Amino acid sequence: MNNDLFKKIIELANANLDFIIVTLVNIKGSAPQVLGAKMLVGRNGLIAGTIGGGKVELKAIERAKLLLTTDHQTDFCEWNLQTDVKMTCGGVVNLYFEKMKSNSNDSNWWTVAIFGAGHVAQEVVSLLLKLDCQVKWIDPRRDWLDKIPDHSRLQKIHIEDMKSYLDELPSQSFIASMTMGHAYDLPILIRAFNDFQFPYVGVIGSESKAVVLKSDLLKNGVRADLAETLYCPIGESFGNNSPVEIALSIVAQLVKMRDLRLKN
Repeated sequence: MNNDLFKKIIELANANLDFIIVTLVNIKGSAPQVLGAKMLVGRNGLIAGTIGGGKVELKAIERAKLLLTTDHQTDFCEWNLQTDVKMTCGGVVNLYFEKMKSNSNDSNWWTVAIFGAGHVAQEVVSLLLKLDCQVKWIDPRRDWLDKIPDHSRLQKIHIEDMKSYLDELPSQSFIASMTMGHAYDLPILIRAFNDFQFPYVGVIGSESKAVVLKSDLLKNGVRADLAETLYCPIGESFGNNSPVEIALSIVAQLVKMRDLRLKN
């Protein structure tokens, strides 16, 4: 698989889109593409790649689109290019169809947006990537975001105005703010409460920070009942103050709240 096609697969998966990978797995005689050729097909047709073009590709695209409408995860076919596809080639091809299904409807799949890329945030992101979770990681410091290797379920967002990225998040995202301080957290929290209805909003800090934050939220138009739903200090009450143990407590709380939400 070439790098461009691999990158496209990651892009489609990150966008939670259903698509089919069609692979040319066997050839007898002549065929319009090489063994192992692939293409990606979505609900609207060809997305990227090719298994040879022409009539065989058109027929394969229609079969892939049909697979997207069924509950089946895979499909396999053997076509004689002359009799089944009406091509002048006399070869036979075998095609394997694999559905890459969106995780947006998977009960174990959820999006967590981590604002901030400090030491605790790095540990949180590393732990979340071990779970069935889509992670959006937002920070204005590219070098800090680069401390975690790229991952198919990690999207790094290098942006100065972090609160503006709330517009790009799925409505059911969990929000965890652990930025460089109060001045950075507060604008994110104000927008999260005033403009959205995220199921979980938390911020790293202390009990005293929680009092100040909730007061500032009220001053900025956040309803009192919403301000009271803020999780601060974020995380469960166990562990010491090392970044990894704080991160463990935070991820534990995120998982617990995810499971409570799924039961309701």
